[in-house]
Amino acid sequence: MLDFTQDTLNKDPSSQATKQPAASDQVLLDAYSNAVISVTERVGPAVVRVETGPKQRNARERGGLGSGIVISPDGLVLTNSHVVGSSKEIRLRDNEGIITDARVLGVDPDTDLALLRADGVRDLRYASLGNSRSLRRGQLVIAIGNPLGFESTVTAGVVSALGRSIRSVSGRTIEDVIQTDAALNPGNSGGPLVSSAAEVIGINTAIISGAQGICFAVASNTAQFVLSEIIRHGYVRRAYIGVSGQTVPIPRRHAVVAGVENKMGALLAQIEPGGPAARAGLLPGDVVIKLDGIDVNGVDDLIRALDRDRINRSVEMDVLRMGRLRAIDIHPIERRPSAR
Repeated sequence: MLDFTQDTLNKDPSSQATKQPAASDQVLLDAYSNAVISVTERVGPAVVRVETGPKQRNARERGGLGSGIVISPDGLVLTNSHVVGSSKEIRLRDNEGIITDARVLGVDPDTDLALLRADGVRDLRYASLGNSRSLRRGQLVIAIGNPLGFESTVTAGVVSALGRSIRSVSGRTIEDVIQTDAALNPGNSGGPLVSSAAEVIGINTAIISGAQGICFAVASNTAQFVLSEIIRHGYVRRAYIGVSGQTVPIPRRHAVVAGVENKMGALLAQIEPGGPAARAGLLPGDVVIKLDGIDVNGVDDLIRALDRDRINRSVEMDVLRMGRLRAIDIHPIERRPSAR
């Protein structure tokens, strides 16, 4: 016979079971909220609204509207090239409502990036570019911008996928793009995608019309490359081999058989007929691990290696084909910059 004591009857097992998870959930919720709040407070003041077109417009004239991120205290601002367009008049509005004129230092439609300089200002609040290669799927990210004209809007989500390719405004493919489910809308373009360490790991660039929760950002490593090229040359001078690809892991057994140390490489997904890669004998499915003696651990490394110094000269490319290492001579040509 079972002995039910009064104490046993007074206990509600369901209430006891739910109290501990509730407390645990509260701790997790607080940690998540604190991470988003901390990033917003640190990076938010460096986000600006980018307005283009004449200050005084009639009913037929339209100006552009987007976001940007200040990346240096002397007023360097990264945004999208499609936000800037061909406009000669650009203004920046910070979160305190202060408006500053800006000028275009250079645009790169191939990556949908533009570099601006705010006129006559110093000691601005700014954010640092992080290393996008360290990102992982599922990682927390925060987007800050001015969607639909609502200033200083913050949304949060996760990295949904890495190494995506999307079509740029110039018609060329932007490689190594970050996919996120952080809510983005028109006006977010050019704003930062930020990690929980308050580092800018992407520049928000596109949403897919009609899709739910599929948004894209140009990786910060690509943005860093474009930034340095614009500062040096006023535009991005690139070598061109006629491929598109994505960053992939190299199977351990292939690395061992081939005698390479790379854990990641650049998988060639498409080869342009008649281009330098096709003439050299490269094939879809080849994984690039080295170019001209430089290790290639992903698409961003390949893009960076195809710089102005490798235009119109023969270079050696090491690729894995069906798990076997091959050395292929390729002759890159100059990639024509898109006209602004």
